Amino acid sequence: MLFERTSAFKRDYKKITHDLRLKMYGRLEIFIANEFDPILNNHKLRYEYEGFRSINITGDWRLVFRKISNQSMLLHRIGTHSQLFNK
Repeated sequence: MLFERTSAFKRDYKKITHDLRLKMYGRLEIFIANEFDPILNNHKLRYEYEGFRSINITGDWRLVFRKISNQSMLLHRIGTHSQLFNK
């Protein structure tokens, strides 16, 4: 799968720990195998993220993305639930 990244995602990514990055890669591997695996809690978003989806990285960390095709995905943001949704 091809992963494209927004500038917002790149900024977010620079701020996260190495362990969290590894966890994100693990979740993306699960996503590639089964994008609706229950551990991911893959769901649609609304309001400012209309058209995007979210998966769980950890209990509080989320990855906001848009699936472009079966072979590509746009990584839009990564952050805690409150960082992304409580503005």
